[in-house]
Amino acid sequence: MKHLILVALGALLLFSCTTPDGEQEQNDNQKLVLVTLDGFRWQELFSGADSLLVANKTYVEDTTLLKNKYWRETPDERRSALLPFIWNVLPQIGEIHGNRKLGSKMNLTNKMWFSYPGYNEILTGEADDQNITSNDKIYNPNTTFLEELNNSPEYKGEVAAFASWDAFPYIINDKRSGVPVNAGYRTAEGSNLSPTEEFLNKIQSHVPSPFGESARLDFFTDYYALEYMKREHPDVVYIGNDETDDFAHQGKYDKYLNGANFADAFLKELWDFVQNDPYYKGKTTVVVTADHGRGYEPLDRWRDHGNNVVGADETWLIIFGAQAENKGEVNSDEQLYTSEIAGRIKSMLGF
Repeated sequence: MKHLILVALGALLLFSCTTPDGEQEQNDNQKLVLVTLDGFRWQELFSGADSLLVANKTYVEDTTLLKNKYWRETPDERRSALLPFIWNVLPQIGEIHGNRKLGSKMNLTNKMWFSYPGYNEILTGEADDQNITSNDKIYNPNTTFLEELNNSPEYKGEVAAFASWDAFPYIINDKRSGVPVNAGYRTAEGSNLSPTEEFLNKIQSHVPSPFGESARLDFFTDYYALEYMKREHPDVVYIGNDETDDFAHQGKYDKYLNGANFADAFLKELWDFVQNDPYYKGKTTVVVTADHGRGYEPLDRWRDHGNNVVGADETWLIIFGAQAENKGEVNSDEQLYTSEIAGRIKSMLGF
């Protein structure tokens, strides 16, 4: 069923977003897209499929199929099989941080090591271990860079967010910030929706999520975001993917890898779009990161995170596009922190 939906949606993806006279209005603001892959480990990012998990029938339904898809002899080959866009394209046009085997480290500064505190740190630039201590749906008392930009003269009304997890309206505090947040099972709104958006609206409630009512499949999140970009051309977009974390919690390593592989394919489609759209071309930077890491020892800890799980504070960072430094994979000693991302994003936007 899911494959049929993907085929149907693929046929409907359309380029749009023109002004009444047929030409997209331009402005000189730098553009930015922030993408997060919830709980995606640096181990798979930099080394591909884990040798202890890829053929483990406790976590994999069809080990032969999974090994055929993602297992290769060397870490470099495995990561390229899993994430072909990231590893075949991005080292030439951006910077990739967090390969601890090469000395590049990135860590959380919050002490919780799970999602809401991680997203608060990414989006605000500071940990808040006093107020953000759970994943409960409480409106964030802190101001995200999305809110700052949306309240600025340069980016007012030019910020939008899309996420699979239904806690994001609270994390971004959509009521106070004014940032539109399409998350959970929210649908696209407006009088000029594209055919793809109308189709997504129609089928979303009929495609059951394996995660219950709190999170939808990333496919809906990603293509709601892409269609909105085509239609409205916002300057700043946040896209929060969730499948890597939810499938990991369920102990489904095959689906965890497939979720990462899908995210990689979407990054390629997103990049192809901004490189060919006159509004975004040459002015867009894409930032990709994770809200937390996962454990690794004992083996079953790969499913978990939190401050009692060694390794759950270890994250990573990818930047490519207009404002990225052409460093490729960083292979020297460095210590970065997730709290630095918001400041760097604002700097790239000249804010």
